[in-house]
Amino acid sequence: MSSEPSVRIDAWLWAVRQFKTRSAATAACRAGHVRVNGERAKAAQPVRPGDEVRVRIEGFDRQLIVRQTLVKRVSASVAATAVEDRTPPPPPREATPVVPVRDRGAGRPTKRERRDLERLRGR
Repeated sequence: MSSEPSVRIDAWLWAVRQFKTRSAATAACRAGHVRVNGERAKAAQPVRPGDEVRVRIEGFDRQLIVRQTLVKRVSASVAATAVEDRTPPPPPREATPVVPVRDRGAGRPTKRERRDLERLRGR
């Protein structure tokens, strides 16, 4: 066993600056957005160094490893040493196709403008 004591998951997520408030971390636990070692976590579940924590924030999953238990919110540099972020990089964004847009109130397109629009659309 580790010599460091365990700490509540909601308090730890708040202390390492994953959530702005502890109540937001608690709400995420209640909603099922937090998993500890693959299991859904309640707010009071203890975490210890070496545990894997998965957090869904704004539709994106983050994979964190607990390196140090923190109870109080600390500076960003200290918080960075308490957590190991193993989140894979997001997939590259695909180029969005160019969609022709006409100004509102420009009237009907001329025959030439219509043909240009159709050529852009690939028709």
